[in-house]
Parts: sequence; structure tokens; C-alpha cells
Amino acid sequence: MPDFIYRGKVYYNPVQLVMEQIGGTWKAPILWRLSTQVMRYSELRKDIPHISDKMLTTQLRELEEDGYVNRKVFAVVPPKTEYSLTEKGREIIKLITVIRNYGLKMIEEEGLH
Repeated sequence: MPDFIYRGKVYYNPVQLVMEQIGGTWKAPILWRLSTQVMRYSELRKDIPHISDKMLTTQLRELEEDGYVNRKVFAVVPPKTEYSLTEKGREIIKLITVIRNYGLKMIEEEGLH
């Protein structure tokens, strides 16, 4: 496959592009939680152990920018923000499910409980 440019960056294959968008420690867990419900920032923060406020904010912004997450702000005091999956986000859950199931299988086979 020939190289291609997306948002000013050169990619060598489509897997690289997708993994950059959903890979890393936090993006898949965020998307996974949003796959079943709309969540507020504070709910995500409580539900994802070990993630810092700064990292959660950064990851949510990137997921929103890449079109996986909707951010809805309500004009109330205190401010209320809800996050949900877009159609693109719901579509990527299929891939995350396959990757998750494979990881669970590896954990079982390697006795990593």
C-alpha cells in the first residue's frame, strides 16, 4: 500500500492510522464505557482507575476531534458536560470488542489473572 497523508502526517498503513486514534492506555477504555451509556466527565473519571484529570481531558478532546465522541455542554451552573459515542464511535466498538476478547484469551492462556 502506498503512503498517505492524514492531517499533515504521513502514514505507512491503515492499521497505524487506526491504532494512533484508538490506541494507548486510555482511549479504548473511554470508548468502551461510552458504548453502553452517556456519561458525564466526573462519571468517567470515577469509573476509570488511575487516569489523571489532565489525561482524561486530553483523551476526550482527541476522541472528539477524531469524530468518535460527542461532547454536549449544558448551560447550567455548575456546568454540565455529557459525552456519548458518535456513529463512528459505535462502529469502532466492534473492533475494540475483538481486541478486548483476544486480550482476555491471552490473559487466560498465560495465567495472568
